[in-house]
Amino acid sequence: MEKSLFFAAPPCYDGAVPEVDPETALVLRFLEYQETERGASPRTVEAYARALAQFRRWLQPAQRAWSECSAEDFRAWLCESTEQQLKPATIRLRFAALRSFYSYLMRREGLAVNPLAGLRLPKAAQSLPVHLSLRQMEALLALPLQLPPDKKSPDWLPYRDAAILELFYACGMRLSELVGLDADALRSGDGCLRVLGKGRKVRLVPVGEYAREAVATYRRMAGLGESGPLFISRLGRRMTGRSVQLMLDKYLRCSEIPFHISPHKLRHTFATHLLDAGADLRAVQELLGHASLSTTQIYTHVTKARLMQVYREAHPRADRGD
Repeated sequence: MEKSLFFAAPPCYDGAVPEVDPETALVLRFLEYQETERGASPRTVEAYARALAQFRRWLQPAQRAWSECSAEDFRAWLCESTEQQLKPATIRLRFAALRSFYSYLMRREGLAVNPLAGLRLPKAAQSLPVHLSLRQMEALLALPLQLPPDKKSPDWLPYRDAAILELFYACGMRLSELVGLDADALRSGDGCLRVLGKGRKVRLVPVGEYAREAVATYRRMAGLGESGPLFISRLGRRMTGRSVQLMLDKYLRCSEIPFHISPHKLRHTFATHLLDAGADLRAVQELLGHASLSTTQIYTHVTKARLMQVYREAHPRADRGD
């Protein structure tokens, strides 16, 4: 099999490495490690596979093994990537894959020197997360049950959509986490939702009364049992991320929100509103499922304007007043 086929999409691993050249076999073992031991998502595995394939194709005329690649090779590729005017985020993703791969080679394959050590990458652009105001969020939450029902759709569909929006805002979940929920994920005893996050880590997230009631109503209307997916399509199958985005787009067209909103922006809204109301940053980190506090700290920039306003209104010498 041509090794380029292995990079078109991550293979389904069955524990055995196909008969390929040794350099491709190293990559396959690394991707299997990411998937099975590190718990990386299929999207991450695919991105890593693509980045490694891109570098390998660029290096191909030299016909060198991975262990023979030098720091000069990676500096040259970095330079070429920059000259192509790729976004810093794209470049950083490419080299994140390479750095992870070479760390694996050192730990598992006996590589003595990491040629990427000390390589400086372009800084990632600091774009502030877009979020909805409280008024915009409340208007969006109300839309599913305000709009005239579609006669071709089951009666429970608007209640499903309302429950999805309420859960996004109540829990700050990622899209992949929401569509992966099963019917037994919401624990009635303690009012917490069991969420399977990145790296297959489970976290418990409190769910407010509005969201709990919305989910309960949807489940009753849809006749859901105690097992199987929580959010289903008209045909009774588990919803996909694509179908959730299309659902959200439908309500956005009926709203007065002047910009596009993705499920991830609802996650930003959740975090920003909590911090605006005085929530502790580390508590928000736990609720979001961030491994590092530095990832959560971007939201402190969003709330800076509010803090300045509070300061001007509360501090006796903040404004001369003349």
